[in-house]
Amino acid sequence: MKKRNTVLAVVLAAAMMVGLVGCGGSGNNNNSQGSSGSGENNGNGGQVVSAGGSDLNVMLETPVESLDPQQATDGTSFEVIACFTDGLMQMDAHGTAVNALAESYEISEDGKTYTFHIRQDANWSNGTPVTAADFVFAWQRAVDPAVASEYSYMLSDIGQVVNAEAIIAGEKDKSELGVTAVDEKTLEVQLNVPVSYFLSLMYFPTYYPVNEEFFNSCGDVFATSPETVLSNGAFILDSYEPAATAFHLTKNPDYYDAARVQLPGLNYQVIQDSQQALMSYQTGELDTTLVNGEQVDQVKDDPEFTTIGAGYLWYVSPNMGTVPELANENIRMAMTMAIDRDAITNDVLKDGSKATYTAVPMDFAAGPDGSDYAGDQSRYSDVCAYDTAQAAEYWATGLEELGVSTLSFEMVVDADDAPQKVAQVLKEQWETTLPGLTVTLKVEPKKQRVEDLQNGNFQLGLTRWGPDYADPMTYLGMWITDNNNNYGLWSNAEYDAIIAECTTGALCTDPEGRWARLYDAEKLVMDEAVIYPLYTQCNAEMMSSSVTGVEFHPVALNRVYKSAVKAK
Repeated sequence: MKKRNTVLAVVLAAAMMVGLVGCGGSGNNNNSQGSSGSGENNGNGGQVVSAGGSDLNVMLETPVESLDPQQATDGTSFEVIACFTDGLMQMDAHGTAVNALAESYEISEDGKTYTFHIRQDANWSNGTPVTAADFVFAWQRAVDPAVASEYSYMLSDIGQVVNAEAIIAGEKDKSELGVTAVDEKTLEVQLNVPVSYFLSLMYFPTYYPVNEEFFNSCGDVFATSPETVLSNGAFILDSYEPAATAFHLTKNPDYYDAARVQLPGLNYQVIQDSQQALMSYQTGELDTTLVNGEQVDQVKDDPEFTTIGAGYLWYVSPNMGTVPELANENIRMAMTMAIDRDAITNDVLKDGSKATYTAVPMDFAAGPDGSDYAGDQSRYSDVCAYDTAQAAEYWATGLEELGVSTLSFEMVVDADDAPQKVAQVLKEQWETTLPGLTVTLKVEPKKQRVEDLQNGNFQLGLTRWGPDYADPMTYLGMWITDNNNNYGLWSNAEYDAIIAECTTGALCTDPEGRWARLYDAEKLVMDEAVIYPLYTQCNAEMMSSSVTGVEFHPVALNRVYKSAVKAK
């Protein structure tokens, strides 16, 4: 997600709905947030203090890809990292940024300097204190070209931290990043321009701290096992290996807010077959699981069934950069107009997901007037609608321009159950409406699919994007020229100029003017069919009636378990 900055902090926030052992060792507002922990041990192999009840058994659709906060890029990894690591800020139940490791903070009058005061009772699970230097080290890692973090743009394009862009480009040393440890517990951050949502970025994992001494002791295996991660958060990772289909976290007795955490632990299970997952839920092996398709019809009247907005936009990315046929705009327009999105959401998914006809999905970003940015789904109906006659016209024109009568495309799709069902329907719709088109499906594990899209090794890609923060730029930033997540390799100078105008230019501090220009940018994406938007994801979930307090968010961290309770 490559994005940039804006100035809607207060409005957006109000509108949102929202290792046990070291590698080489043993065994604003100045409001304080949370309460001090009172555990009996330091988390280094000592007896863990148990809360009431039993572990929460959680289903994951896909394995964790990375537990390194500066290298992770997927929602599953972010969720797990956030279980055992806190940042400076956290989300409350309504999605508003509130204090976490930062006990208090001040913002300069010009909005470009943030001073965070780190809690005195914040410690790593090896007993060492969390310090400002831990943040400096982590943020420098995030922009270090040698690390090549895919989320480095969170500090440059989005966070606008001083010198981040130049460091990423190799023009300055990472030591020149605009972040300073004033003393052990005071962190100062310098920004290029005011970024009104900057506090909300602080709960995004790329900004999480890393202890430098511990990191260096781990070498190349950092964040690959319980022994190679440290916790400063609500839980401690005590069983895990890369690509694990089951792993476990235990309550951290020395967490500064341990009194809030009632679960003794989290037991994660990766189950990619939806029928198997539902059976595991019905037998009590899972406390929560996703359901989709025909399963929804089976359980929709169950009081433990619910639908929750997940924030993700699912879309098809056509590779315009290396596939000449998809560089033809008429071919792309034909394909997006041939999609019956309502059939996908109503007949295939059945989980509350909403057919989407915009590049920015609904229900996560509010404008200066409080209205949903994507509330008008007919805004681009002339270029994105279900219209088989119009699709056929575009198709015929495109084939004539290419001088061919048939085309064949391959679409990569995740191995998960729901995406495969959606991909099959897309194939049928396209082949039915567009004569001479053949679409083959290439099913891959999510990690491989993401790598193929990022490397341009694809023709069509069925993918999704979840919002990192509550602003349209979390999506619109993806299509800037040369953005890592601009899978289709689209480039438009006018688009790039609009985005720059809205981030570091004159509209940076003009909410109304910026909002209008963001629509201009989105129109370019839609007019050229840069993506084929499909639906905004809702999760249809079964949640045991014995479980309360799980927080669901459409932005950054979809599930948070700090306040969860599971009755005995």
